Amino acid sequence: MKKILSIGLLLLCCVPMFSRTRAEEIREGLLKRDPSKVFVASHRADWRNWPENSLEAINSAIEMGVDIVEVDLQLTKDSVLIIMHDAKLDRTTTGKGKISETNFADIQKMRLKNGVGIYTRHKVPTLEEVLNLAKGRVMLNLDKADRYFDLVHAMAKKTGTERQLIMKGRKPAKEVKELYGDYLDEILYMPIVHLDDQKDYRQVFDGKDHPKKTVTAEKSRADREAAEKEIADHMKVLNPCAFELLYATDENPLPFKLKKTMKGKSLIWYNCLWDTMAGGHDDDAAMHDINDGYGFLVDKLGVGIIQTDRPAMVIDYLRKRNLHD
Repeated sequence: MKKILSIGLLLLCCVPMFSRTRAEEIREGLLKRDPSKVFVASHRADWRNWPENSLEAINSAIEMGVDIVEVDLQLTKDSVLIIMHDAKLDRTTTGKGKISETNFADIQKMRLKNGVGIYTRHKVPTLEEVLNLAKGRVMLNLDKADRYFDLVHAMAKKTGTERQLIMKGRKPAKEVKELYGDYLDEILYMPIVHLDDQKDYRQVFDGKDHPKKTVTAEKSRADREAAEKEIADHMKVLNPCAFELLYATDENPLPFKLKKTMKGKSLIWYNCLWDTMAGGHDDDAAMHDINDGYGFLVDKLGVGIIQTDRPAMVIDYLRKRNLHD
């Protein structure tokens, strides 16, 4: 009997213990609409310290502790998916011209520029390189990726990362279901909904005076009603785990209403890149008064995901409030 028990214990010790990866934990939290934490999405990775969308910027953001890294996709002339925001090479690399008219081998000869336009030793990464780097470590929000959905999914399958991908978009719910329905059990799709007309509020900061556009009460009400219908359609057809919501000013009552009506149903994602995307409670506002920036989004609007250009600051703030690991 003792011999049998010893053999049993030996076999038990030999069975590998599989723990969840960090990416799996993040995905589970998103799907559970976990209200106990606020997830952090880093815009173009850690571009303040490394060239934007570079492997080094992505790795730095992961090590910093972000939950989601947002990167951008483009397709070369010879159909290689690369990580880059612009359709042209000029701003972020030492090259020039359209990516769609340039072969990948030529792009590999170029170097990425940093945030002040100085060339570095870093190269333009491929989607495959990024997926392998991120595997098991973080969720990836692939921006501008719906144009290449089939190619993206094939590459994700190849690298075993299909359950780490987030895609967002503004297509109607039924169209999303028709186009991508076969993939939605793996890839997380999050609708983007404008709670007002961004064109009515966004200003051009070029040193000139621009007349502020007058928005009538009727126009504002119509925009809010259209947004609520759009959200209801997505909830009925897709039941997404999160929505990215955009609104320009706190004069709009809809963001405050949605904090209550969406609680437990979908997480709310706010993008803090500039003022009219998050009612003026953006990264710049947080730099002046963090409670008027990120604190407002948490306390007044029930934010579940914050997209930011200052991920270290957001994570530090949330950790102090026990809202992030």
